[in-house]
Amino acid sequence: MTTTKNNEHKKLNVPNLRFPEFQGEWEKCKLGDYGKVVTGNTPPTKDIENYENGTYLWASPADLGIIKSITETKTMLSAQGFSKTRTLPKGSVLVTCIGSTIGKAGMATKEMSTNQQINSIVVNDDNDNEFVYYAIQSAFPRYLSSIAVQAVPIISKSAFELLPNNRPYLQEQKKIGKFLSLLDERIAAQNKIIDKLQSLIKGLNDTLYAQHGDEVMTSFAELGTSYSGLSGKSAHDFGSGKPFITYLNVYSNNVINENDFQYVAIKDGEKQNVVEYGDVLFTLSSETPEEVGIGSVYLGKEKVYLNSFCFGIHITNTKVAFPPYLSYYVSSTPFRKFIYPYAQGSTRFNLCKADFEKASIKLPSLESQKRIYSILKSIASKIETEKNLLGLYYTQKQSLLRQMFI
Repeated sequence: MTTTKNNEHKKLNVPNLRFPEFQGEWEKCKLGDYGKVVTGNTPPTKDIENYENGTYLWASPADLGIIKSITETKTMLSAQGFSKTRTLPKGSVLVTCIGSTIGKAGMATKEMSTNQQINSIVVNDDNDNEFVYYAIQSAFPRYLSSIAVQAVPIISKSAFELLPNNRPYLQEQKKIGKFLSLLDERIAAQNKIIDKLQSLIKGLNDTLYAQHGDEVMTSFAELGTSYSGLSGKSAHDFGSGKPFITYLNVYSNNVINENDFQYVAIKDGEKQNVVEYGDVLFTLSSETPEEVGIGSVYLGKEKVYLNSFCFGIHITNTKVAFPPYLSYYVSSTPFRKFIYPYAQGSTRFNLCKADFEKASIKLPSLESQKRIYSILKSIASKIETEKNLLGLYYTQKQSLLRQMFI
């Protein structure tokens, strides 16, 4: 590739990074010039036959943005339901155009359809669909900055068609699309490596617990003392000050991510509970009972606080419990089954904290806990290495998207 240097007196409409065999300026265009824009729709949900035993792909925003190629969707349609949608051919480029996931994109791997939150481009023969996919990814941060500030960001079909873009001739489009597709294939392969390792650690965690999990009978009340999260705080207290652990940090990690703290104002002498090394943290409530009581363990040394929608247990009985092992115990299948009955509610579910803390739990012996932790930690370290490599691929891709497009 070559780096383009623009003349001082005339800024050429070309990207900064370009394959050397191509010359000339790119053409200014609009997204609608790439092909027909189709807004999806939803078959009547009251008719179960539209969805029962579905085999047809029907994408929602939740299906976009993870990997480029859409091979499965969370919701599938029956032949009857699919006949009531606006169908898209293989190779169509799908873009979420409303809500928090606006800009997430994907590409159809076979005939499919989408809901109304997605605008799709059925790319015509004058353009390369791979190029169009990456051109939209490159330009979307710029599109977002031009959208009027509103509670729910949205781009209508007519506005989507008029979004500005730039394109070279078809031959150069194909070379750019193919080049970036190879990088995306590597990213997809790296994600599969991580998924397999995560499946391995989950299965091994459950297997080792099944072998050693009935060696000690105890309860969280016997293992330590519980405490609540932040209290007496209002919105203006957040944004700067002392670090605290968010709800999402507890929910998403079996070990607290120390790179993902947020900050809250804490006055000198203010009485707030502090999270300590080895503390087990739990979410208190959620919209589904399956997500109540999600656990994580803090293994850091920094003085931090806890959000108000979680609670913590400071482990004092270290002759029975090895806190690093508990990070795997609270994410195990047996523990999730154990905690499920303590989620109570109808529209929103809350953990019955007092009953949960007193309930009997089974643990491996302290020696077994340490041995199991060592085994699982070695796999977790491998996962972190693979995630770091994945991060480098993503960084490389973002750099290329900035430099290879206008």
